Amino acid sequence: MTRAVVLFGHGSRDPQWREAMDAVAARVAALDAALLVRCAFLEMMQPDLPACLRDLDQAGATHVSVLPLFLGTGRHARHDLPVLVDEARVSHPHIEIRLLPSAGEHAAVLDLLARVAIGSSV
Repeated sequence: MTRAVVLFGHGSRDPQWREAMDAVAARVAALDAALLVRCAFLEMMQPDLPACLRDLDQAGATHVSVLPLFLGTGRHARHDLPVLVDEARVSHPHIEIRLLPSAGEHAAVLDLLARVAIGSSV
């Protein structure tokens, strides 16, 4: 079994925006060298999710988790991304593709953000 995670973000016209996504990907890779990690974007940046999954398919991934790096769960997370994941499941039936809740729905993320806020208060 070859596991992978796709860190999914909205994308931006500003190329510096993706630096945070790439930093998270680098941290994931450092913490779990056996896990394939990629970034994918909804719009304005590459790769998009279909291209990312083609790459992971070629790399031999058999189990892929898609983690939306959204704080809130808006239209993209509720509607657009599930459609993309369903299409990917059809295109890659031999890969188990799991769509995870948005990062902001995880208690650990909320706790971390709260600690950052507390630590930065004057």
